[in-house]
Amino acid sequence: MPVIQKEFSLKPRTRGFHIITSEVISNIPELKSIKSGLAHIFIKHTSASLSINENADPSVRRDMETHFNIMVPEEADYYEHTLEGPDDMTSHIKTSILGSGITIPVTNGKLNLGSWQGIYLCEHRNDGGSRKLTVTIIGE
Repeated sequence: MPVIQKEFSLKPRTRGFHIITSEVISNIPELKSIKSGLAHIFIKHTSASLSINENADPSVRRDMETHFNIMVPEEADYYEHTLEGPDDMTSHIKTSILGSGITIPVTNGKLNLGSWQGIYLCEHRNDGGSRKLTVTIIGE
């Protein structure tokens, strides 16, 4: 069973929830050779996360950002870890809630996502910069 592993950087994005499905697929052309398997996508950062969610209506991404900012407010005075600014500790908390990795089935050379699903980069920093992903595909 072949194993493919690639590491690449995403272009920098502003704070918020961004669909990166096409960018991920374009960086793993080997995906086309996998008939059946799994793709695991891991983000190598503690202040950004990955998720799978709605890929059609942009209001979902705006609502996600609004919700997480209410749920984990930057104005709280109880954070000790604020060395890099008010979005520092909140970014770590949001990453722990959403997670650093996702696993997607691969079928006939494609990510087997649902009709309305896309891969989200959840950028929790105001200026997070480029983000590195490692994709591991196991399949046949």
